[in-house]
Amino acid sequence: MKSFVLFDHDGVLVDTEQWYYLAGKHALAEVGLDLDKEQYLRDMTAGAGTWTQAINAGVDDITLARLKERRNERYRQYLCTESIEIAGVQDALAAMAGHVRMAIVTTSKRADFELIHRSRHLTKFMDFVLVREDYEHSKPDPEPYLTGLRRFGATAGETLVVEDSARGLASAVAAGIECAVVRNGFTARQDFSTARFRIDNLAQLTHIVLGTG
Repeated sequence: MKSFVLFDHDGVLVDTEQWYYLAGKHALAEVGLDLDKEQYLRDMTAGAGTWTQAINAGVDDITLARLKERRNERYRQYLCTESIEIAGVQDALAAMAGHVRMAIVTTSKRADFELIHRSRHLTKFMDFVLVREDYEHSKPDPEPYLTGLRRFGATAGETLVVEDSARGLASAVAAGIECAVVRNGFTARQDFSTARFRIDNLAQLTHIVLGTG
């Protein structure tokens, strides 16, 4: 049984990843570029992301900054208008509360995270939240999860990471922490061979964490 759980956020606790991708796709369409989903996921796994294609195509910095702002605006519109709930998440967190200490380690920007949780109640189960502004190097670098370990005062062996992407899994593995990957249709085709566990939902995670299954 683990004593500490570090959760990724997007795709694990809320269903936001497809909307972030679509917001970037709409932004790039303004300069005649199509953001292919599979290429996007490969770039994300390597630590790049939405703008790789634009940079390779020679889009200038001023235009790139404008596109990023357009992406951010559209993404926040999606967060306010689309359903991003994942069934069973709150029940699973409630079941684990009091048995393990939990925190969130996310690549989300603080403004986006706060918008998502303005009227939700998932963070009440968490000891702390680390957003993108809280560390220098993003996933797949190990820094985000190593920062989480330090905040807990925990060892890697006492801790489990919960992820949904190959990029996040790579970050956990590089930090020396076992990882449970939860099924997410958006990232389902990625390589999760180094995960300790592969699960369909967070209800299954409770059995792993509590040693009941």
